[in-house]
Amino acid sequence: MSSPNPNANLGTVSCPPTTVRLLNRISDVSADDWDRLWPEHNPFLRHGFLSALEDSGSADPDSGWAPCHLLLEHEGRAVAGMPLYRKSHSYGEFVFDWAWADAWQRHGLAYYPKLVSAVPFTPSAGPRIGLAAGWDQDALTRRLMQAMHEQLEGEGASSWHGLFPDAPSCALLQASDSRLLERHDVQFHWFNRDFDHFEAFLMSLRSSRRKNVRRERRRVAAQQVQLRRRVGDEIDEAAWDAFYRCYRATFLKRSGHGGYLTREFFTLLRERLASQLMLTEATQEGEVVAGALFLFDRNTLYGRWWGCLAELDCLHFEACFYQGIEFAIDQGLQRFDPGTQGEHKLLRGFEPVTTQSLHYIADPRFRQAVASYVAEEREHRQRYGAQAAAYLPFRRDQDLTDQTGVTERPDRAGRNTDESA
Repeated sequence: MSSPNPNANLGTVSCPPTTVRLLNRISDVSADDWDRLWPEHNPFLRHGFLSALEDSGSADPDSGWAPCHLLLEHEGRAVAGMPLYRKSHSYGEFVFDWAWADAWQRHGLAYYPKLVSAVPFTPSAGPRIGLAAGWDQDALTRRLMQAMHEQLEGEGASSWHGLFPDAPSCALLQASDSRLLERHDVQFHWFNRDFDHFEAFLMSLRSSRRKNVRRERRRVAAQQVQLRRRVGDEIDEAAWDAFYRCYRATFLKRSGHGGYLTREFFTLLRERLASQLMLTEATQEGEVVAGALFLFDRNTLYGRWWGCLAELDCLHFEACFYQGIEFAIDQGLQRFDPGTQGEHKLLRGFEPVTTQSLHYIADPRFRQAVASYVAEEREHRQRYGAQAAAYLPFRRDQDLTDQTGVTERPDRAGRNTDESA
């Protein structure tokens, strides 16, 4: 066992003697024991969310997501955990490594299986290691990573990928293994700067952008579309059925299949995580035409799934963005993460933020090549984030505390600076 971290905070205890449990299903550990490791209440790491994915057949061995979660126990009590899957493909990850898989194949080697610490189908940053309070976090992380490497070698896996770790998880993981390679990407998030209501948020925007948001909302109303937000148990079975029809229709149109998530997943999500769910439902002439499903915790709103049965002007912006911003303001949430991609979010008040992923490549020859690739990629992402920030729609007199991890707010000399109401 590694020696205790000499820089650990006072009041912590060095890493206890632990046993490693490999969980082939998250239900092999109780919800109480697992959730105790994730005090942030991030909905995607909750036992209820992960078990809904597995029990519904949405993320299981048959779908190419074979659970092999790691749990450290001390005297029968869980002290650390890591979500972990053995993957036979790269779908549903949102950190793209298809080119890496091709490179392995060109050299006559197998890229799959690989190990992935992530939440299936969820490109949202959050904790990727759960640690019991009061123990040396560095030592527990090292023990988790040791167990991961043992699993990797036992599986004959090519690599391990920690996708979308938040800053604390990223720092702990990097400190535990200097061989980890870091990738960056850019998303667009909304931040609540103590807004009392939606109009206060609008007043933080430049006049032209403020007018555009109002115009988009009027267009939705002019099409006789009504929006309703339902929270928790207010989302009844009929609402879930209607939402799933929208979800499947949109996936079929865009991807040619009915989506990764089964209808049973949403039933289980309602049963196990209702208090952290919000559905925006759009109706026209009394019929549901679209829906957007969100999750939330004490600090953050997460936009996850959208679907529509009719293409209506600006409805996506209203249901997925403006209704989410209103809800975040009403609930006092500090951040709104609407998901990956979408530069169109930028002009509607969503700011560029840097996301991270960590990668261990077992073969040292490939590790060197991938290290060069990700270093160049990070530079590209940094430039992209800085360029995106130049188009932020906020008034020049707004105090924008840099929460993006990308850049300070740039000078807008020469841009439209009309600040009239």
